Amino acid sequence: MNIQALLAEKIRQAMAVCGAPANCEPMVRQSAKAQFGDYQANGIMAVAKTLGLPPRTLAEKVIQQIDLKEIASKVEIAGPGFINIFLDRQWLAQQVDITTADPHLGIAQVTPQTIVIDYSAPNVAKEMHVGHLRSTIIGDAAVRTLEFLGHKVIRANHVGDWGTQFGMLIAFLERQQSEHDENIALADLEAFYREAKKVYDQDEDFAERARSYVVKLQRGDAYCRIMWKKLIDITMMQNQIVYDRLNVTLTRTDVMGESLYNDMLPGIVADLKAKGLAVESEGAIVVFLDEFKNKEGEPMGVIIQKKDGGYLYTTTDIACAKYRYEQLHADRVLYYIDSRQHQHLMQAWAIVRKAGYVPESVPLEHHMFGMMLGKDGRPFKTRAGGTIKLSDLLDEAVERATTLIAGKNPQMSASEIAALANTVGIGAVKYADLSKSRTTDYIFDWDNMLAFEGNTAPYMQYAYTRVLSVFRKAGIDESAVTGKVILTEDREAALAARLLQFEETLTQVARDGTPHVMCAYLYDLAGLFSVFYEHCPILTAEDEAIRQSRLKLSLLTAKTLKQGLDTLGIETVEYM
Repeated sequence: MNIQALLAEKIRQAMAVCGAPANCEPMVRQSAKAQFGDYQANGIMAVAKTLGLPPRTLAEKVIQQIDLKEIASKVEIAGPGFINIFLDRQWLAQQVDITTADPHLGIAQVTPQTIVIDYSAPNVAKEMHVGHLRSTIIGDAAVRTLEFLGHKVIRANHVGDWGTQFGMLIAFLERQQSEHDENIALADLEAFYREAKKVYDQDEDFAERARSYVVKLQRGDAYCRIMWKKLIDITMMQNQIVYDRLNVTLTRTDVMGESLYNDMLPGIVADLKAKGLAVESEGAIVVFLDEFKNKEGEPMGVIIQKKDGGYLYTTTDIACAKYRYEQLHADRVLYYIDSRQHQHLMQAWAIVRKAGYVPESVPLEHHMFGMMLGKDGRPFKTRAGGTIKLSDLLDEAVERATTLIAGKNPQMSASEIAALANTVGIGAVKYADLSKSRTTDYIFDWDNMLAFEGNTAPYMQYAYTRVLSVFRKAGIDESAVTGKVILTEDREAALAARLLQFEETLTQVARDGTPHVMCAYLYDLAGLFSVFYEHCPILTAEDEAIRQSRLKLSLLTAKTLKQGLDTLGIETVEYM
């Protein structure tokens, strides 16, 4: 149930009767304070201006025309022309009954789109580090949300698997295998990469062989391709361990490396030249964009092919967008890449649009994000200043959670503590990130993220188990909840209204790629349930109808918390 959309359509119809344009925007929003009702329509002022009417006059006309029979108990005008809407409790109760009975929690099925989401993007022969965390988990939350709403989502893991460094890596892998006479596991990819670079810098014969392998690889040499694929397989096998630990839905089949677009690049450069968009400049092939100016105020030149014939990331990203529209038939493309890449993407997409590779009707969206910072306000690194491996970060999260849980639950077995610590520790790292607005930098703080108070994963996971405890105490499961919802108390009505705003929250997250909105919603929902739990007796209610009603509210709360956390990739537990 999307109450916001329902009310907006009702008000839009009433405004049209009053002479407003059919596409006018009522601007219906959830009210910030209870005295202003459950929803406010804030669009009257703008429409009144176009009609030449005083806003309150138009508001009065709209209220006379609006059909909110049974939905609202009261509609009033506030201030210069705001319309406050108070939802009818009986109607709310009916919607809760319908929603609780629906396995999909009353979420309306959307018109499915094919949505390509570009996220994670590690590099071959390098281990994932903390810099990959935000893209990976924010992107995956978007994937989960859009799939839950009914869209077809194509995960695109844009792996860095191409470029001149692969000659060096292939030559070094060949050398390692000949020396050890076995297929090495590359257990430490970072060490492998560092050693390869060291040999490359010191041994000219090795460097020459490495450079020759680059050419052979690009020409499709069978041996080089086998060695190159081995490097990719080993890297992605290790990355998959991290993805699985993070409860991220990416798999090996989602890899769409830079190499995928390599064969497209010559044709794109030729096509851009033929269309007059690309020209030769000082030996390179360049596209000049009026939308971007250099320091002298002249159109900025974007190189798509170097003097030596090599291609750049921009060329690959042009091909990438073209491929996603033409081959994957994308209706929408989302990129979860950090904010430092924004201008690069905007330039690539400007060329894509000018060339007609992707029509304006298909959005190309950069859902950028800020950086993870340490308490000193600088990029989060080891004490020695090195980059922190993602696997090491997760190890520490589980270790800290183990100490915390063992201290609170000395009676628990070691295996129970280990399982719970894994869920809580990994969940804490993810939730701490997802609960912050993705567009800003955030401070990484172990103490805050593992706290059992505040907007944290441990608190949310505990809140879920607290709802389940109601059913455990009663010795019943959800099938035993059979009554209808009756809302007699303000706290019941507040909880019911918030439960029915789940779809609105999902819709906003899906539109804007903002999982922190879901975190805020779930935290608020948990708080409303806590107040309801304390002031509205559930199992001790004397009236059986009230008892059943409150059990149903509890049941929908549990289902909503679990599903909401699932869209974030946060696992729940039955006990804490």
